[in-house]
Amino acid sequence: MRIIQIAVGPNQVPLTGYLQDITNDGGIRNIRPTVVICPGGAYRLLSERERDPVALHFLNMSYNVFILDYSVQEQAKELNPLLEASDALIKIREHALTWMCDPTRIAIIGFSAGGHLAASLALLHDHPLLKQRLTIVDENNRPDAAILCYPVITSGAFSHTESLDWVSGGDTQLRSLFSLENQVKPSTSPMFIWHTVTDATVPVENSLLLAASLRKIGVPFELHLFESGDHGLSLCTEEVGTPHPLCRQWVDLASHWLNARFNHTL
Repeated sequence: MRIIQIAVGPNQVPLTGYLQDITNDGGIRNIRPTVVICPGGAYRLLSERERDPVALHFLNMSYNVFILDYSVQEQAKELNPLLEASDALIKIREHALTWMCDPTRIAIIGFSAGGHLAASLALLHDHPLLKQRLTIVDENNRPDAAILCYPVITSGAFSHTESLDWVSGGDTQLRSLFSLENQVKPSTSPMFIWHTVTDATVPVENSLLLAASLRKIGVPFELHLFESGDHGLSLCTEEVGTPHPLCRQWVDLASHWLNARFNHTL
């Protein structure tokens, strides 16, 4: 495995890549699909439980994996996390040949506020506010798929106030833009979404509102709701401190969904 790190976005935050070894007999199979991970943490911090354990899972599935340490707290305003996520995908595609990443099979996965960031990129990759600040060519910042884990979505009645406060920086126009259920359009990336009905931190209505909008516009998606479970379950294992055998099913469900979309076999 090769480990690389570059800086992305206006704040030059770290993007750390874990790249599969190139084998002499691998041929075209050395060109891997890629996952970019956005940990949760309410745009206040970055959860350790939603980064390396998740990265190891996708590494074991023969993906190249990147972890984005996007801006939080005061640095999260002025679209900085979204610019960083956009720049991350642009950089991966720019270095696709060197890093052996298939530029047509790049997914973004996010948890909670990281799910908001992942969804933001899937929805707003071609927004004029991004095009003013980045060189976007042929949708080179658009994820080919997005996996959203108990995501923050709305700034309406079911919002996670802290996340929206940090990422909007108090700007009412940005707060409205970041009510993502209202931003769905035909160019939105296909999505896999999961949530627990009893999530007391980010209400399940966040995922339901997004799914309803995706359905209305005709964007491909898969939605899984689990009857019970707390917020922030990550992989739902002892390793991450939140064992939950039933919700653990999301890992296999999402993995099969992504493999099918990317026509990826181990």
